[in-house]
Amino acid sequence: MQKFDKLTGIAAPLKVANVDTDMIIPKQFLKTIKRTGLGKHLFEEARYKDDGAERPDFVLNKEPYRKASILVAGENFGCGSSREHAPWALLDFGIRCVISTSFADIFYNNCFKNGILPVKLPREAVDYLMHDAEEGLDITIDLNKQQVFGSNGKVFDFEIDAFRKHCLLSGLDDVGLTMEKAGEIDGFEKSQSAQQPWLYSAA
Repeated sequence: MQKFDKLTGIAAPLKVANVDTDMIIPKQFLKTIKRTGLGKHLFEEARYKDDGAERPDFVLNKEPYRKASILVAGENFGCGSSREHAPWALLDFGIRCVISTSFADIFYNNCFKNGILPVKLPREAVDYLMHDAEEGLDITIDLNKQQVFGSNGKVFDFEIDAFRKHCLLSGLDDVGLTMEKAGEIDGFEKSQSAQQPWLYSAA
């Protein structure tokens, strides 16, 4: 998993509340188990017409938001079903951070497991950053300092669980966390093999 430390980039304003995971990545794209290739279908029904042509009024079809790495969203972002494909699609598009007043719990947890930082901020802060995003201004997120930097020197502090922060800073998903214990796991396997060799013999 890619490490997250400090990110400066274009923020796309998505001033919509209760964006659910089916809007993020519709159900017909859930057949794949690959984490790549879903970015082109991110917000599929909002981005494209039935004939596949782009909807010019959707934010990600406009400049400079085609290259957005941050999303400033309405409240309760990521509600609906628990599909992990939602953060996969965001990440594959290039979104590394989502800022909102609130997130659905399962989506929030899935973000951390896939290298995306979900930042919860008060309404006033999100409104300020939404305005910056609408102006096409860069926003900076510093995970070490737990701060978001907007225009005119505005700084907003955010809270994050220490363990989740460690995982993002170190680029550790569930597999990476397990591999940190590889030495201990090998030691246990050798000990168990010596004590109970019948469990390790070939069938």
